[in-house]
Amino acid sequence: MGDADLAAHLAEVAGRILVEVRSSGLFSPKALGKAGDQTANQFLCHALREARPDDGLLSEEEKDNAARIDKARVWIVDPVDGTREYGEARADWAVHVGMAVNGAPTIGAVALPGLDLTGTGGGTVLRSDQPRPLPPAPEKLRMVVSRTRPAAEAVAVADALDAELVPMGSAGAKAMAVILGQADIYLHSGGQYEWDSMAPAAVALAHGLHASRIDGSPLVYNQRDVYLPDLLICRKEHADKVLGLIAGLEPANA
Repeated sequence: MGDADLAAHLAEVAGRILVEVRSSGLFSPKALGKAGDQTANQFLCHALREARPDDGLLSEEEKDNAARIDKARVWIVDPVDGTREYGEARADWAVHVGMAVNGAPTIGAVALPGLDLTGTGGGTVLRSDQPRPLPPAPEKLRMVVSRTRPAAEAVAVADALDAELVPMGSAGAKAMAVILGQADIYLHSGGQYEWDSMAPAAVALAHGLHASRIDGSPLVYNQRDVYLPDLLICRKEHADKVLGLIAGLEPANA
C-alpha cells in the first residue's frame, strides 16, 4: 500500500472506530472524548509502526520522541481533531493522518466521519493525492472561524473584506470546508500544534489552495517545538489581500 493510500485507509478506519466508541453508549459525555482519543490513537500508532517501521511518528496523544527529529519522513496524526464536536455528535470533527517529508506537508488524509458526501453512510475522506476541482467562488466571501473563540485577527480581516463568519469546530473540518466550497478563507491565530494543521495543509495544497503561516511564510513541520500557532488556508485569489490585511493590523490585535 502506498503512503497516500495508507494515510486515507487509516484515517477512514479510525473514523469508523470513533463512531463505534461513541455509539456504544458506555461513556459519559465527559469521558467520551478521552476514550475516543486513546482508542483511535492506539490503532493509528500501532498500525503506522507496523506498516512504516522506519519512519518517524508524532501524535497528539503520545509522548513526544526525539527520534523523529532526524527522520526525513515523519507521520503526524491527530486521532480526534475537535473532541468537543465529536462528543456532541456534530459533523465538524475530523481524523488527521499525514506525513511531512523534510518538514514539508506532503501526504495527507482528513476523514470527516460525520459528513457523508457519498451517500454510503461511511463519512468522507479528503486526500492529498486525489484533488477535486474547487467549486465556483460565491459572490460574498465566507470565513470559517472557531465556534467558541474566533481570533481577533480573523474577525478584523472578515470585517475588512465584508466576509460572512461561519463558526465551525475542528481545524480539519474548517480547512476541508474551503475545499468543499462551504467557505473561502480559514484564518487562525489562536494557537495550534503541528498535528492540528499538517494533514489539512497537505490536502489543501494538493487541491490548489494557498496554505501558509499568517505572515506568508511556509508551514514547516517536524520541529523540536511542535507549537505552530497560526495558519491561513484560502483560495489563491484571496491570499495576497488577506496577508496584506493581517500585516496592516495594529500590534495590539496581532
